[in-house]
Amino acid sequence: MLFVEANGAKIPALGLGTWELSGRTCARVVEQALRLGYRHIDTAQVYENEREVGDGLRASGVRRDDVFVTTKVWTNHFAPHDLERSVKESLARLRLPSVDLVLLHWPNSHVPLAETLGALSHAKQMGLTRHIGVSNFTVALVEQAVALSPEPLACNQVEYHPYLDQTKVRAACDRHSLALVAYSPIAKGRIKTDQTLAAIGRAHRKSPAQVCLRWLVQQNVAAIPRTSRVERLSENIEIFDFELSDDEMSRIAGLAHPRGRLTDFGFAPKWD
Repeated sequence: MLFVEANGAKIPALGLGTWELSGRTCARVVEQALRLGYRHIDTAQVYENEREVGDGLRASGVRRDDVFVTTKVWTNHFAPHDLERSVKESLARLRLPSVDLVLLHWPNSHVPLAETLGALSHAKQMGLTRHIGVSNFTVALVEQAVALSPEPLACNQVEYHPYLDQTKVRAACDRHSLALVAYSPIAKGRIKTDQTLAAIGRAHRKSPAQVCLRWLVQQNVAAIPRTSRVERLSENIEIFDFELSDDEMSRIAGLAHPRGRLTDFGFAPKWD
């Protein structure tokens, strides 16, 4: 397994996203993923599956210290005292003494960012999490966050796949030694019928999804594809035995288009 290193964090380059996974399915998928060799599991308060993620981790038999666990604080817990309480509640649901990374799930303009980052940093100082970071932050917000945070930020988790150009956000993260973690890395399955990805895949005997994930990893980006199917778990992790050429990397990057974003809400920031 490759790693993406940033401000002291060592993030496995391929992880399991758990958005929309729930109940016994979630626990089973997490357990299977860890048994297959995944060492990075991503959850969030708003997913309402932290308890099942913890269950899957324990059922797998994999040592806790060998797994990088991320959770995310929802925006209505950004006031300082509320944030600390909510992180403790996440740990109680996960049944873990600490996690590896806690992120601010989305920006929230109603609470001063300095106050939220102060509380997030305090959670780290208390030992509730080894690292802290942000998610869905634009270039301007990354710059603000880095300037305001008492503790170093490890990453910005954003939507990133071949149809969405994230060059500006990647550059901002690079400037401040933040990792980029890509959610929806296979564009919610939309890449399955893409002819460019299929052609590149045939040259390597790989699927379009594997080509997508390899494209991200070769940019030193961590990817957290979500799946509820065990056969997909096996497929997604088989990306470390081939390499894309510079030409193939460029062809994949050329698939980006202005309407490529798939995750957008009324409370989202003004995207770059």
